Amino acid sequence: MKLDVMVFAAHPDDAELGMGGTIANLTSEGKKVGLIDLSAGELGSRGNAETRKKEAEESTKILNLTYRENLGFPDGNLKPNLEFRKVIISLIRKYKPEIIFAPYNNDRHPDHIGVSMLIKEAMFFSGVTKYETKENGIIQSAYRPKKLFYFMQTYEFQPSFIIDISNSFKKKMDAVYAFNTQFHNPDVESNGPETFISSPEFIKFLEARAKYFGFKIGKEYGEAFYSEELMEYDLNILLEGAK
Repeated sequence: MKLDVMVFAAHPDDAELGMGGTIANLTSEGKKVGLIDLSAGELGSRGNAETRKKEAEESTKILNLTYRENLGFPDGNLKPNLEFRKVIISLIRKYKPEIIFAPYNNDRHPDHIGVSMLIKEAMFFSGVTKYETKENGIIQSAYRPKKLFYFMQTYEFQPSFIIDISNSFKKKMDAVYAFNTQFHNPDVESNGPETFISSPEFIKFLEARAKYFGFKIGKEYGEAFYSEELMEYDLNILLEGAK
């Protein structure tokens, strides 16, 4: 199965927070999107690996993902190494996405930084012919996606582009609320100690950020992304949008 887009995240709920609206946009347009959570988030103060797995399954349905997998790498120790990199390369070669998304390379959580570096390395070496990986005992062909884009988590960056998620913001928040052990939801009884992301203020922050980036492009809600490489833009598309 070939995917259009692969999204990599350190923990279940990271992708929903950073780019859930964009994922919903893509799947509503019929794009095949895969989401790879590298860890089960077992070190989290609230919930556990099993509850987060069930929550991820619910979010997967909401976002209409084609494929989701949890690699079970150790939470709190996500950083580049040869073993992890080889697993990621094999997945990239197996699903051959056109575009990859990963966490931005500077963030509050060290795991987010580690995953960002790991995915960048894996994307490069996935295109190196002499870097050998196997699937079911068969050597895989080299393959490198066209672009790597970074999504925003806690720390902000100057965006390379912003995606309009006005029509998908509700679905994004539904996917976030699927992780009911992690976030404040007035309709669900709180269970566990208060954390950085479980306070009511965090949800307000999430909405305010989406409104802020939406305002930047003249829309109601937006999600920001960063590209390390310059991109060509078709002026005809811009002109069509101005009609």
